[in-house]
This record gives sequence, C-alpha cells and structure tokens, in this order.
Amino acid sequence: MSVPAIEARLHLPWPGFTLDVDLRLPGRGVTALFGHSGSGKTTLLRCIAGLERAPGARVVFQGEVWQDGATWLPTHRRPLGYVFQEASLFPHLSVAGNLRYGLKRAGADDSALQQAIALLGIGHLLERRPDRLSGGERQRVGIARALALRPRVLLMDEPLAALDHARKKEILPYLERLRDELDIPILYVSHSPDEVARLADHLVVLADGRVQAEGPLAETLTRLDGPLRLGEDAGVVLAGTLAERDEAWHLVRIDFPGGHLWTRDPGLPLGKAVRVRVLARDVSLARQPPWSSSIQNVLPGVVDALAADEHPGVALVRVVVGDEDAGHATLLARVTRRSAASLGLEPGTPVWVQIKSVALLEG
Repeated sequence: MSVPAIEARLHLPWPGFTLDVDLRLPGRGVTALFGHSGSGKTTLLRCIAGLERAPGARVVFQGEVWQDGATWLPTHRRPLGYVFQEASLFPHLSVAGNLRYGLKRAGADDSALQQAIALLGIGHLLERRPDRLSGGERQRVGIARALALRPRVLLMDEPLAALDHARKKEILPYLERLRDELDIPILYVSHSPDEVARLADHLVVLADGRVQAEGPLAETLTRLDGPLRLGEDAGVVLAGTLAERDEAWHLVRIDFPGGHLWTRDPGLPLGKAVRVRVLARDVSLARQPPWSSSIQNVLPGVVDALAADEHPGVALVRVVVGDEDAGHATLLARVTRRSAASLGLEPGTPVWVQIKSVALLEG
C-alpha cells in the first residue's frame, strides 16, 4: 500500500463492547468496512468523522492531525462528506433547494455541485420534492449533497441498507462511477458480501470491535490463515476484460490474468473492464482433464494451500491458475475433506479447476 491517507488508532470502551483498532488506509478507491451487525463498523466511521469522541485516540488524514492527545478537530472542520443510511432531505424544499441549502450555509460556490449532479445523474430531478423520489433517487441526492462541499474523503454508512433489491441495482452503477472517477478515498460500511465484492478495492473485516483481516480485496478474500469466514459467500473477485462475444450462444469471454471465463452476455461493449465473482461452492477440482462435461470453464492450476472450513468435514482449497509470464490469479474451492484426501490434494498438486458458475458484477 502507498502512503496511507487515513491513520486511525482508536480505543473506545462501551458496556459489553470495545472498539479497539489501529488502521492505515489507502488514499484512493473504496475501502470497505465489513462485518456483521454490532461489529463496530459504524462506530469506527463516526470516530473518524468526529461524531464519536474516543478519548486518547489518534486520527490523522493526509498528515493533518484530526485528533490526538492535544488536538480535537470538530466534524465541521474535517474535510469530509458523510452519507447516512437514509438521506434526510427537507420535505418542503425541492431537490435543488436541498442541495443548495448546505452550500449556502458553508458559503461555497456550486461548481462542485454541478459536477456531482452530472456524476450521479440527477439533473432531471432538481425540481422535484423528496416525496416524489424513489429511495434510490433520494440516496443519490444525499450523495450529491455530500460531494458538493468538495470533501477530501467520503464516508458512507451502509447507503443501500434501506433500499429494496431493485433500488440497489439502480444505484450501484453510480457508486461504481464514484469509485472510478473520484480522486479521493471512500470509506464504505457494509455487511453485504455482494456490495463489497462489486465496489471495494481494500477490505477491513471487523468483529467484536477488532480488525480480523485487512488488505487489498483480492488478497484478503483468499487468505486461509486468518479468521475471515464468509460461509456460503466465501469466494474470490477477479478483475478482467470483456474480450470476445459468442453471439450464437449469447455468451462473452472474460480475460483475466491467469486465464479466461465464459459467462452469459450482459450486452456490455467489448473491451470494458469488469469484475467477476467466483464462489468456492461453485468450484470443483479434478486430477485429470474432465471430458464430456456440462461445465465449460475449466482451467489448469496448482494447489497452493488447504485449510479447515467452518464444518469439520469440509476444507477450503486455494488454487493458483496461470503462470508468471501470462499472469496468475487465485481461486478458492470448497471440497469435502474425504475428497481432498482421495485426490491427494496438498500444496504443489496439479489440478483441473472446474467453475460451475460465474457472477458478473458490473452491468
């Protein structure tokens, strides 16, 4: 990781719960704060924002001390934007009125607001009142309001939690645009593995107020030596490119370092960068090349490591596909321990990786 944008050393004891973290977070892209309800995600975000005061804490942003033993910078003096689970808009004001209300109080111009309006695609909503907006539209307005003040960091506290599935699908492409086009770090609180897989570049896993795992998304998801356990959601995220379209069978080929995968054609243009998610439950292993199988995505690989899964009869197997010249990637397979023993799986064992299902995360 490059020079950290955010340093947060926090110790905040509450009855029955203590937040105790020491983090160095990157200066660009989305850092997901992930964990079950009650793990400390929102408390951590609020401490960084100055909405919770942790005695003795140290919070530094790009070398600027926001809090330490001698310094306390109040929230309104921290150059941040904060997006809550629900956008609290003034019901008597139009969208434009809501957006400009904060600018007027801050004495700021509206050039950043115009950029946010374009980025979030809400230009056609400016004259509407909040009661004429969908949940996804309200949240996009809330994000634009946070961006209008030119924050140097954006904090988002489960912005999709109050939305139904359809509204989540509506807003996710806009969140991807924020990740790709904003040159500021975004801290994104979530307990949804799907959101994390689609949006995050960096991952911090919290449980009971402590960091359980932390690092780049792809590396952290494939760790077998830590306590990160996602159950049925265990898997990997691969960054690739749409490289070929098979119009006869309505499929596209996605190339990634280490190989390629075929999946259903989403109608996106060739050359587009995408992410795919491959769950461990959808991966099986063989010692011989499979023949006459319905599984079309089969890759040669080498077992890198094995670890016990959550059930005593099951193991997670980490497999590397590709090579140093063409690039490589890591996949996870969930197999029974009996299968692992009968196949003689151990580090260094060559295998054929059979991928039954691929989830395209963009589009």
